Amino acid sequence: MEKRARRTMLFSPANNPKMLVTAHLYGPDCVLFDLEDAVKYAEKDAARDLLAEALKTVDYGKTEIFARINPLSTEFGEDDVRVLVPAGLRRMRLAMCEKPEQVKELDDLLTEVEKEHGISCKIQCSLETPLAVMNAVSIATASPRVTSISFGAEDFTRTLGAERTKEGKEIFMARSLVVMAAAIAGVDAIDTVWSDLDDEEGFRNEVKTSANMGFAGKSCIHPSQVKIVHEIFTPTKEELEKSLEIVKAAEAADISKGGLITVNGKMVDIPVIAKAEKVVRLAKSAGMIK
Repeated sequence: MEKRARRTMLFSPANNPKMLVTAHLYGPDCVLFDLEDAVKYAEKDAARDLLAEALKTVDYGKTEIFARINPLSTEFGEDDVRVLVPAGLRRMRLAMCEKPEQVKELDDLLTEVEKEHGISCKIQCSLETPLAVMNAVSIATASPRVTSISFGAEDFTRTLGAERTKEGKEIFMARSLVVMAAAIAGVDAIDTVWSDLDDEEGFRNEVKTSANMGFAGKSCIHPSQVKIVHEIFTPTKEELEKSLEIVKAAEAADISKGGLITVNGKMVDIPVIAKAEKVVRLAKSAGMIK
């Protein structure tokens, strides 16, 4: 299972040549090049070709690159996979994923493509409807390729017939179910976007809620949101110091099969150690430690 920070996932249309080259320079942990909603029907083939060329030529450094491919039920989905994987795509978001069978369909296609090119690819499943949320655990565990699941509130509320509000009461249960499913499956949960770019205070409160609920990161629709998310999702110096102590003590005493250790007079078990390891991982991604 991949262990890396995914605090931010910056959306970028795959048909925007400038962003194909510069999106990673804004410092997100991940960039999601969108071939689905952000691209008009008549431009999808051209957008795919643009993204393929970028994957071949642009050095994205440590930024994790995803593409939101079109559903395999459309005429574009399979071609997205067959063209982009040989070009260098290794991670893809499966849009409007509602059932584990859809994950397995993509898994089978990737297995076929991988045999031709000798590579390995991962999947992020986008949960955007009530059915998807209710199937979250089975979707998250449908394939070893699944490393994360994401929640899409706009389509969720539309399908539900509810109004999306800044308070988020109408999506609280769905977000909780997505986070719990991710925890059960041992994958990351990425929270939905915040579309009001003028309301920075509201966005900060939203990000704090995401972090407190247990999400691994937040989807961003504008580069200006990246810094704010990183600020909130990155541990403090005090949190890091405590976590490093716990991780060091855990390494010295093997309790992988159960048990407790004592750190500074406090009892520490496996879940606490796992949380400390996550803090250290986030700190490394933020450059706080090497």
